[in-house]
Amino acid sequence: MRPEPTAPVFADCPVEQEPYTATYRVRGSDIDGRMRVRLDGIARYLQNIGEDMIEDSGFFDSDPFWILRRTVIEVREPLSWPGDARVERWCSATSSRWVSMRQRVTGLPEASPFNPGDRPAGLVETESFCIKINDQGLPSRISDEALEALSRGVDEQRLRWRAMNPAEPGEGTVEGPGFRLRATDLDQFKHVNNTVYWQVAEEVLATRPELLEAPYRAVIEFLRPVPPDTQVRVLRTDVDDGFDLWLLLPDDAVATTIGLRRI
Repeated sequence: MRPEPTAPVFADCPVEQEPYTATYRVRGSDIDGRMRVRLDGIARYLQNIGEDMIEDSGFFDSDPFWILRRTVIEVREPLSWPGDARVERWCSATSSRWVSMRQRVTGLPEASPFNPGDRPAGLVETESFCIKINDQGLPSRISDEALEALSRGVDEQRLRWRAMNPAEPGEGTVEGPGFRLRATDLDQFKHVNNTVYWQVAEEVLATRPELLEAPYRAVIEFLRPVPPDTQVRVLRTDVDDGFDLWLLLPDDAVATTIGLRRI
C-alpha cells in the first residue's frame, strides 16, 4: 500500500511581502457543464499571473525563463461562471535555482440569465514548484536581486524537491483515457503547455463526478518533456477517494503524474 503524500501547508503571505494581484475574467472555455471552473481553467489563471508577475517585476531581464516542476491545486469551494477570478501570488520558499510560489484564487461571481442564483464565491489554494532556467533550457542560478526580493519573510530558504505523487504505476493499474496531442497544445518553446495535461484529469472526473464535491486536492508533477508528435499512453489507478494517472512516452518512461484525492 502506498504511503499518502505529505499535505502542503499553504502558508499565508509573509508580512514582508506584498502579494502580486491580478483579476481574470472567467470564460466559457474555462468551465464544464456544471459551470464549474475546470482544473485546466484554474491552471491558466496560474500561468497568466506567473507571466504577468515576471513581466512587471524588477528582474524580468535577468530572470525571464521559468518552468514548472509541480502544481498543487486544492479546491476548497469551486469557482464558477460567470464572474471573475482574483489571483494573489507570492513566494513561500526559495533555493538558489528554484522557488515555491503560492497562489490564492478567489471567485467573484456574478448573476446572469445563464446562472441567476446566489452561489458561493469559490476559493482555491495552490502552490507551484518553479525552476529558473537559462535560454538553453537548463536550470540556472536565480539572480541575487531576484532571490533577495523573493526571500523576504520566507522561512524556508533551502527548498528541496520531494515528490508527492507515486513515480511509477503499481497494482490495479488499467488503461486510462486517450490523450492525443494537437498542434495547438504546443507553446512557443515547442513544449506541451502545462494546462493541457489537466484535461486528462478532467476526462477521468467526467466518469467520477462524486470526486467534484469539494474539498479535493490535485497534484501534477512534470518529470520529462513530451516532444511534439509523441504518442502518449495514459495509465490509471482508481481508489475510493480519488485516482492516480501516469502519462507515458513511447519507451514507457513516465513523463507526467497526476494524483487527485477528496480531502
